[in-house]
This record gives sequence, C-alpha cells and structure tokens, in this order.
Amino acid sequence: MLLSIGTVLVIDKDFTEGGEKYKSKVVDIGENFVMIDYPTQINSGKSAFFLDGTQLIVTFIDHLKMSYAFRTEVNGRLNQGIPMLKLTYPGDDQLIKIQRREFVRVETAIDIAVEKDGVFTQLVAEDISAGGVALNVPDKVSFGPEDQVALTIVLPFMNKEIKYIKVSGRVIRIWEKEGRKIASLQFENIEPVNAQYIVRFCFERQLKMRNTK
Repeated sequence: MLLSIGTVLVIDKDFTEGGEKYKSKVVDIGENFVMIDYPTQINSGKSAFFLDGTQLIVTFIDHLKMSYAFRTEVNGRLNQGIPMLKLTYPGDDQLIKIQRREFVRVETAIDIAVEKDGVFTQLVAEDISAGGVALNVPDKVSFGPEDQVALTIVLPFMNKEIKYIKVSGRVIRIWEKEGRKIASLQFENIEPVNAQYIVRFCFERQLKMRNTK
C-alpha cells in the first residue's frame, strides 16, 4: 500500500460550495480502509465533523514524492486514546497519479454555450481542465487568437447533479484534429469555487475511465 502510518492527507469535502480543504494523517491501516485522526480545516485550524457516508477526495504524497488522489467516504469512527475516522480505501491500483491537480485535463464531450460579440453558439468540448477548455468549432463559427468570449459550461456529475459554470475565456490557438477545427481557450479570472467544480468533474471522469478499462 502506498499509504503508510503517518502519511499526511489533504482532504476536499466533496459537493461543497466553498471548496474547503482539511488536513489529517493516517494513524492505522486495515484491509480496504484507513483510520485517520480528526481532520482540521487548513485555513482556520478548526476540527471538522464528517457524517458517515460523507464523500471526500483525498490527496497525498508518497515516500518517492509522487502525488496521488483517490475518492473515499467516511465509514465509521473510533476512539482509542485519540478520536479517529474510518475511510474506505479503493486500493493502490485505483489511485490517480497527479502532477498539478488543478490542471488535470480530461477528454469529454460536454455542452458549452459560447457568447461572442452578442452572438450565442452551442458548442461541444474536446477536453477540459481547471485552466481552460478545447472546443470543437464548426466552420461557420469564426474564432481567432486573443478573442475574448463568455462561456457557460454544463458539468454533469456522477450523483446526477448538474452545475452551470460561467467564466470568461481567451482563445489561445486554433488547430486541427482528425479533420476537425479545435479552439483552445484559457479561462480568465475563474472563481475558485468554479475551478473546484471543474477539478471535481475531471477527477470523476478519470475514475470513470479507470474503472471501465
């Protein structure tokens, strides 16, 4: 197991509006689960209370300085001198190796509404990350480098929840892929909560692709 006793964990509480992050460490390990001490919010230092069944995303760095992430949920609690939470552990083969987590990019054909010069166009994404998006652009749609556009991104999550993210974007380049015209855009001044939603969406898609292989 890549996790070991004493490993420091950074925890994102899934489905949160504020994108809070918490810190904890592994205090015990069992089959398909890990025990952690009670998480504290990174910014305030206050202890967090998670109900059983709470969905979480956990990131950690192993002894080789490689970063990993996995999805888990709270599956009980125990007090043996210190209060502990029990988290499910999917196994090393289900971990997602990450470089810079906020820029994880996944291929996905989600719908994106684009507004340019007062004209709205419905397009389909080629891929997306928290830093930007690539769009499939029909010949009738004119985009050029440095064009500024407004985007409404539809993010369908695994729990059937749908989020509509509004963000401005700047066209970086136009290129071709398998005979299709693609426009690569960089997000401009994206709100942190919206970036968190995109990170969560990308993470879920990675897990889904991993589980279907």
